Parts: sequence; structure tokens; C-alpha cells
Amino acid sequence: MFRPSTLLVIALLVIIWPASVLLAATDVNLNDPFEVNKLIGRGVNIGNALDREVELDDEWSFIVKDEHFQLIKDAGFNSVRLTVRWSTRTMDKPPYTIDPNFLKRVDLAVNSALSRNLAIIINYQNYFEFYKDPNGLKPKFLATWEQLAEHYKGYPNTLIFELLNEPQEKIGAGDWNALIKETLAIVRKTNPNRTIVIGPASFNGIAGLRFLSLPEDDRNIIVTIHYYEPYHFTHQGTSWTKDSDDWIGTKWTGSDAEKLAIKKDFNAVAGWARGHNRPVYLGEFGSNEKADMDSRVLWTKYVADEAVAHGFSFTYWQFTHNFMVYDRGSKTWVKPLLEAVIPPKQ
Repeated sequence: MFRPSTLLVIALLVIIWPASVLLAATDVNLNDPFEVNKLIGRGVNIGNALDREVELDDEWSFIVKDEHFQLIKDAGFNSVRLTVRWSTRTMDKPPYTIDPNFLKRVDLAVNSALSRNLAIIINYQNYFEFYKDPNGLKPKFLATWEQLAEHYKGYPNTLIFELLNEPQEKIGAGDWNALIKETLAIVRKTNPNRTIVIGPASFNGIAGLRFLSLPEDDRNIIVTIHYYEPYHFTHQGTSWTKDSDDWIGTKWTGSDAEKLAIKKDFNAVAGWARGHNRPVYLGEFGSNEKADMDSRVLWTKYVADEAVAHGFSFTYWQFTHNFMVYDRGSKTWVKPLLEAVIPPKQ
């Protein structure tokens, strides 16, 4: 039975905290990255929304709304990875203030996810200038994370930070390892117990894992990888990939050799994870719509099943647009792909 004082505290929490913080009670240890990784489970990326230079509702972009998170929840997903382009919404000079109106847009998405008991990962996406000039733009990058860490410090640990999507170009492995330590030190000042997602340099590729160096004294980290192999299959016909139209017609049939290639890759990741005692999260995998649907479904299901078999969580790329699992035009799920990542209940 509640005492009056208890009711008063709850009332104050409702007023002071975002509604999303008041989640259903759980026995999960949210300070354990392996447990948090289980909560990520089977998820989906929301890209081409808050990671665009400006928010539009057109062929290449869409405006993310509360209703999208209900669709995702109803479909059976456990989590969302929200890709965010902070660089164009942040001042270019000190104090590098984030546009408060844009931050409210991200808050809406975060609260929409958490209020439905969806874990949510927010990252730093599409910082193309940073990849080319990491030394010059490091102060802006670090200041952005300092603000985000302060802003979200009162949120539950089912809100997860991912420091940077696909470090590349002039951010080599050594540079990235040093930047990880600097960024973690800033985030940990206000979020000592929050789970952080970090992947290797070279586009979060599996080959980069051997060069990834994480602070041994910070165990609340999930390691992410991205997987798009075989690339000529997954990226056939993509507008941003040179000569990819030449690959159109490439199939994935689920042959023993094709399966073995994926299994070997995931076995290598699992071996690395065991050796370093780190949980693994497959942050992105998917195939472009120019590939034939039968191949896409076979490949997607096999990758998803192998990830689960190895104890990896995952977020499929992506909710809508050219790798889509949801068709905004018809307002329907692409059922074969949805069932490849979320098996129908028997």
C-alpha cells in the first residue's frame, strides 16, 4: 500500500522527468552491457530522417513521428537505432551549441521509443567533414557529446549512446582508439552507468576489430559491427556506389559456400568477443531493393539467424527507403523481409 509520501514522490517524478523514464518495472540489470544487449534484441534502424541535412518528407527523406514507433513495436521489434546528423544542427564555433529545436525533435523520438519499452540507440551519423578533418573538428565533436550526455543523464539506461557511425577516411584505427578514450571520459562524467556502443574504424567492419582498443576499466560497452557481405549483392544498384549498376542481377541462393562465408565471418567476431569479454551488436545489415526479393529474404534471414545463434543483437537497415522493411507508400510492411528478421509466432 502506498503512503502519502510515496505518492508525492511519484507525482514529482512525473512532473520533473520525461514520461519515457517511467518504464515498466524490470528485473534486467541495466548496468550490465550483456543484459542491455539482450534488450536490443531484434531491432531496426530509422535512417533517412534525422540524419539528413534537413528534414523533408520526400523520396529520400521522411519526418519521423510517434506513430512510427508504434508500428515498430506492434511488428515485434525490441529496439530502434536512431541515426542522427548532429553536425548540421550544431554551431561551428564555440560553444558549439546544438540547435534546441532540433534536440526537441530527437527527444520526441527518444521518448516515443522508451514509452513503448523499445530500447533506443542514438548515434552521431553522417559527419562527413569529421572523417576528412578529425583534428580540426574534434572540439565540435567532443562538445556535442558533452551536451548530449548532460541532456540525457536522467534518462533510463535503455537509452544507449553510439559515439560515431563508421569511422573512416582520416580517422584510422590509432586515431579512433585515442578519440574513444577522450569521448568516453567526457560522457562518463555525467553518465557513469550508461551503456555505450563503439565499433571499429574502417566503417565498423569486421576486419577492424583486431585493431580496436577499448579501455579495460570500462566494461559497460557494447561492440558494434556492420555487415553487408557479399557487397556486390547487398549494394547492387545503389546510387552512391561506383559501378554498382553493373552488379544488378547478382543473386544470393543460400548455397553451402555462401552460408559458410557468413558463418566464418561471424565465428571470427564471436571469437574476438569471447577473448575480450564484450557483447556484440550487429548495428547494420541489409540489401538494396534492386536485388531480387527471394535473394534478399534468404540472405536477410540467414544473417539474422546467424547473429542470434552467436548471441549478437541486431538492428536491420532499414525501416524505410531503398533497403526498406516498411513501405511508406502503401503503409504496409514488406512481409517477406519482416518475417526474415522477426519470425512469425507459431
